[in-house]
Amino acid sequence: MKRFVWIGLAALLLIIAAIFGPDAWGLYKLQHHVTAAERAYRADGGAWPHLSDTCTGCHGPQGHSRNQAYPSLAGQPAAYVTAQLQAFAAGTRANPTMGSLARSLSAADVRQLADYFAGQRPAANDTFTPDPGQRDRGGQLVVANGCAACHGETLMGQGAFPRLAGQGRDYLAAQLDAFASGARTEPTGTMYRLAAGLAPADRAAVASYLAGLAPASK
Repeated sequence: MKRFVWIGLAALLLIIAAIFGPDAWGLYKLQHHVTAAERAYRADGGAWPHLSDTCTGCHGPQGHSRNQAYPSLAGQPAAYVTAQLQAFAAGTRANPTMGSLARSLSAADVRQLADYFAGQRPAANDTFTPDPGQRDRGGQLVVANGCAACHGETLMGQGAFPRLAGQGRDYLAAQLDAFASGARTEPTGTMYRLAAGLAPADRAAVASYLAGLAPASK
């Protein structure tokens, strides 16, 4: 009798496993993924919420933008991030979204964001492939105009000068156009003189070259 009971129980367990096994395994994998994601999130900056979460929608997780129209903040020098947030807050650099956001930040918030993004490892802009002709022309113009003097030998930025390597192509083109027209300014006036001295096609070539340039390790 006991033998038949054990056989029956075994058969019942097999039936239950056949019916609910895939769902149970899927639930286990989901739980494992959620746990791993939570640990990674905490390791990146402590418990939820992070101040940098506000930036993710446009600038991507950890400052790695996947949209050519928005800059990657990962690896940007802290002094540059600080200066730009202050400029947005003061209205000396115009952007409706960034202006209102920057005005909501305290000085400590600005320091925290600047240090956070400066500490992120920059990544290549792998959603953009430059036209070979534009890339070559842009590279020649970058050298001829001495961009490395301010932005560093590998164009990774330094001090108050931003990282250009691997930035969004559309963002770079828009900023060069803004400098050329005077819509965007910077204290030295160098970017106005440089951008205004380039034809629109050359500004586009420079943007393509920089966007396709793999960031160097910092």
